[in-house]
Parts: sequence; C-alpha cells; structure tokens
Amino acid sequence: MATTRTAHTVWEGNLLEGKGTVSFDSSGIGSQPVSWPARSEQPGGLTSPEELIAAAHSSCFSMALSHGLAGAGTPPTRLNTRADVTFQPGEGITGIHLTVEADVPGLDAQGFESAAQDAKKNCPVSQALAGTTITLTATLV
Repeated sequence: MATTRTAHTVWEGNLLEGKGTVSFDSSGIGSQPVSWPARSEQPGGLTSPEELIAAAHSSCFSMALSHGLAGAGTPPTRLNTRADVTFQPGEGITGIHLTVEADVPGLDAQGFESAAQDAKKNCPVSQALAGTTITLTATLV
C-alpha cells in the first residue's frame, strides 16, 4: 500500500531577506525556521532544504543497508550514517557524500562495502536523487 508524507512551508518576503517555516505535518514533530542565509552561508540555528535532504538520505540509506544485511544473514548490530549534501549558490546541489560506520558481526570489509554500495544505489532517496553525484565511504568498526 502506498503512503504519502506531508510537510509544508510558509515563506514571507523575498529570497535574500525573507524567512520561512517548514512544518512536518505527517509526523507532527514540529516546525523549523529556514532562510536563504541559513542555506547559503552558516546555519545559525536554522535548517535548509539540503539538511532535510541529508536527513532523508541518511535514514533511507540506513534502512536499505540494514534490510540488505539482514537478508544476507548478517544483520547489523549498529549503523551510524552521515549524509553531507553540498549546495553551491547559483549551481544547486553539487554532490552528496554518505559515510557509514557499522558493527556487523560475521561480515568482512569487502562484503560490507558491497552491501553498502548496493544500498546506496537502491535506497528510494538515492533513486530520487539520481541526477546528483552520490559518493560513499563504508567502514566496519
């Protein structure tokens, strides 16, 4: 069964001086302020579309990797995934780098690298971002 998740943003003013609030409607976890300076310079306690993409990508990748590892008979004890989304004003998102450190009993580094590359390729967020260069560093701990 398909599911739909919803968020909305209210924006006031122009791009450079304006500000907005993104609200997470489906989960009800609240609202977060956004602004152009938070996106193109320093966050200053505000979020950005790129940070939201990073959150979506790190969680989706972790779910896909966990599922793939468990399906191969080597379920992870722990995955720690970071997504770094690079934004260049005037160009857009120029790349995403995933870094995962994992504790996976019974799996060697080569097997883990293969599983991580598969998760990178096949997680739905990676597929949605297919026009973006996505790189990966995968390490067993």
